[in-house]
Amino acid sequence: MRLTGKNFAVDINVATQSALMDEVARRFQQQQGFALATINLDHVTKLERDASFRAAYAAQDLVVADGNPIVWVSRLARKPVDLMPGSELVVPLARLAAKMGASVALIGSSDASLAAAGDALRQTAPGLQIAYVHAPAFGFDPNGDAARAILKDLDESGAQLAFLALGAPKQETFAALGRSLAPQAGFASIGAGLDFLSGTQVRAPKWVRKIAMEWFWRMASNPRRMFGRYALSAMALPGLAWRGYRSR
Repeated sequence: MRLTGKNFAVDINVATQSALMDEVARRFQQQQGFALATINLDHVTKLERDASFRAAYAAQDLVVADGNPIVWVSRLARKPVDLMPGSELVVPLARLAAKMGASVALIGSSDASLAAAGDALRQTAPGLQIAYVHAPAFGFDPNGDAARAILKDLDESGAQLAFLALGAPKQETFAALGRSLAPQAGFASIGAGLDFLSGTQVRAPKWVRKIAMEWFWRMASNPRRMFGRYALSAMALPGLAWRGYRSR
């Protein structure tokens, strides 16, 4: 399913979670790296105005739908895809890695959050090996020398899957760089997924997510930070939906 805007076009090339797990398992087995992005409306607004973000997205091997509006647009286009928020992929991917003997890395957030998230992952994915953990300093440049040093250490650790909790666009940009500097590693951009596991951030209750109102819960929890983001996203949705309908 292809999402298009005035300045971008992105293919959601993995439609279901089972297909995603099969593809990641195949890449683990063949020691083949990848970059996984989870596109949502916030990404759409960034893609329209940020050429560097478009370049980072072009380097992503696997793209899934993160957010009900993206799923709704796919249905309008008659090319439906599953809802796969990055935060909900952490545990399934960790369990797959444990099952296949692929070690993982945790990158982003804070030292305390990563430590707690690592403990939570070991409990929920028995046998999981965490080969590398790093919380970049404030102001981290995903294309800078510090990023290159992290990728060098990651490559030497042998980790086959790196969970990136850096937020967009940093995590996708870092993953794009990682595809060239640590080509055997998989990079999964999962936003606040590790912070949810550690308890550093609290996710909306399941009933709120079920009625597709998580965006409102997040905005109400942090209006100063989230209001502008969701306002831009709301303005982007009608055009995205119209282009999806026309693509039938």
